[in-house]
Amino acid sequence: MFLDISWMSFVIVGLGTLFMVGELLVNMRGLSAFLGFGFIAIYFLNYLEPGMFIIMLIIYLIGLLLIIIDGKVINDGTLATIGALCMIFSVGFSSPNWTAGLYAISGVIIGGVSSLFFLKVFPKRKMWGKLALLDQLTEEKGYSTMNKTYKSLIGHEGVTLTDMHPVGTVRINQQDYSAVSNGQWIEKNKAIVVKQVDGTKILVEPIYNKK
Repeated sequence: MFLDISWMSFVIVGLGTLFMVGELLVNMRGLSAFLGFGFIAIYFLNYLEPGMFIIMLIIYLIGLLLIIIDGKVINDGTLATIGALCMIFSVGFSSPNWTAGLYAISGVIIGGVSSLFFLKVFPKRKMWGKLALLDQLTEEKGYSTMNKTYKSLIGHEGVTLTDMHPVGTVRINQQDYSAVSNGQWIEKNKAIVVKQVDGTKILVEPIYNKK
């Protein structure tokens, strides 16, 4: 069969994984899953007897299921990693030689990564909002890119507790913070004012008319 050419394993497995994972990322109404399953089935059928075909296909699909569970429930990447390893194991173990196996494993990796391009074309599935940080974190959605406590410090005066060159510790409103100067060396016990805050990064400047 045509899969006797080792590099074809890369093409078939790559396309299969591309469409299967792509169906998880975006809403293609099952078309992508159908195509992906077809390519993967061709790969396993070419190399395996019916009994092993079913086992390896199940392992591959279990890998996809673990990725789904991670995306919908866990959201820490652990099950997704195990799932990816299951997919890699199934195609690698099914190959007739190490060359075809390497091509097949490469197909899983490249196909999985390439599926991310579907996100630029098709509507994404909501379950990946938290895992992949696909939902933009904006003020309108109740998020803030800047810690509000730190943001409120802008314009407040304080004093350096350590020499700053340019990083050091300052005291503002009876609270101690790590801060940075704008490339300036500021001595200990010097008056400073908060000029800018970026997240929890505090930028201060010296107040020259105060000690």
